Amino acid sequence: MQIPFEPQLFGYNINIHLVLEYLAFFIGFRYYVYLRRKSTDAISSNNRLTIILGAALGALIGSRLMGVLENPLVEFTKENSIQLLNAKTIMGGLFGGLLGVELAKKCIGETQSSGDLFTLPIILGIFIGRIGCFLSGINEFTYGKKTAFFMGMDLGDGVLRHPTALYELVFLALLFFFLKYGKKRSLLKNGAVFKWFMILYFAFRFFIEFLKPNVFYIFGLSSIQILCIICMLYYRKTLVSFTKQTP
Repeated sequence: MQIPFEPQLFGYNINIHLVLEYLAFFIGFRYYVYLRRKSTDAISSNNRLTIILGAALGALIGSRLMGVLENPLVEFTKENSIQLLNAKTIMGGLFGGLLGVELAKKCIGETQSSGDLFTLPIILGIFIGRIGCFLSGINEFTYGKKTAFFMGMDLGDGVLRHPTALYELVFLALLFFFLKYGKKRSLLKNGAVFKWFMILYFAFRFFIEFLKPNVFYIFGLSSIQILCIICMLYYRKTLVSFTKQTP
């Protein structure tokens, strides 16, 4: 199979990344519905719906905002402005969704932890979406730098590059089963599953960004890496508590 993978249907090229992106939303949501039916949700249906709406709105704003901040030095021509408005990133979506949920919960007075039920569906959705990124090769800005590492792959431009989307697929699979096991064995308290997903995923993304041909604007860091640091500061109490418990 050649990368970028561009299948044809009735003579038309199929955007495999877009197809898998929509599939990620659909399967992720269906998995969430399945998990909610199997579990006893301490949050009422009305409040859960409000939380979902808050998450969706926050994710939309966050993903678009970070998409723009990833390209702060772009000249604001008409063509570039349209491209920037269409730019989005999962990192901004996750953190924006988190803030949207917290704001929605404050508005309705909900005090129960709400993130655990979303965690595994989110990981599954990201996993499916990253398959699309990998198959798109250099057509999506998720590829890595030129490398002589044995994992280097030709992603469509004849250059051996780090397949960072493939690295992320492996990490997401391990993270999924780690958090699922921790939740099943009650090793993680209520609310801790989502927190540790955010901490571990954002930590992974902080380091993997160094393997990408990013533009590092402030202190040698990209906008995504700065967001990762902000996320770690947001969860500093969880991290401090973990370090105190570790012998």
